[in-house]
Amino acid sequence: MPYTQDLVDELNILVRYNLTTTLEGIKVHKTASPEIIAATRRLFEKGLLSQEDGGYLTNLGRETAEQAQAIMDILRPAQNLF
Repeated sequence: MPYTQDLVDELNILVRYNLTTTLEGIKVHKTASPEIIAATRRLFEKGLLSQEDGGYLTNLGRETAEQAQAIMDILRPAQNLF
């Protein structure tokens, strides 16, 4: 089953979190695109975020964000080493 645009939007939210600290969250403002607002709300409803407009990652959210960021690292084009 391919990724839907909704899942891609949710993954894009998760990869924005700084995983080097638990003291830093994100805030999605009401001026953000409707797709970003909806994705953030869905992540909250799934129990991955502490607030409907972002906030902090829950334990499940942190695990999911770690996996999402790992996938990005693997699939990101390699840096030209020459």
